[in-house]
Amino acid sequence: LEKMTDLVAVWEVALSDGVHKIEFEHGTTSGKRVVYVDGKEEIRKEWMFKLVGKETFTVGAAKTKATINIDAVGGFAYEYTLEINGKSLKKYMENRLKTTNTWILSLGGMDYRVVLEKDTMDVWCNGQKLETAGEFVEDGTETHFSVGDHSCYIKAVSSGKRKEGIIHTLIVDDREIPEAVE
Repeated sequence: LEKMTDLVAVWEVALSDGVHKIEFEHGTTSGKRVVYVDGKEEIRKEWMFKLVGKETFTVGAAKTKATINIDAVGGFAYEYTLEINGKSLKKYMENRLKTTNTWILSLGGMDYRVVLEKDTMDVWCNGQKLETAGEFVEDGTETHFSVGDHSCYIKAVSSGKRKEGIIHTLIVDDREIPEAVE
């Protein structure tokens, strides 16, 4: 395995199916560009005469669009920015905080990352979209699913405040799991 000598940027991107690592090699003398997603080579270009530009690829199970922008900043210096679905990584992650809830939990010695996509009510666990069953209850809704042999549900209750909207709570084996901050 050749050593990554031209590694210029590394990003961590939290998506519903997990946290993905994006690495970018840019050989400014050879014109080489290589993009790795989770250690797997996605794009390799040798002898690019134009050193600026962009590389577009997909990340994760949902094939989320990602673009690395290569811009010159003075002499032989370059700036590398990552866009996810056409937004800067920062904007994308800020938006994700509003549209998803994430919980990290340990059950029987195994670690699980549970993600709720609020717009679709899809539930993901460790990279897999789960089968769920929705149910109306007195004060809101419950979305039931299993993690291993544990019964789980996400309870959605109105906060009573317009700005806060709906509060989602993960219950596993009748105990509440605190939300994670990624």
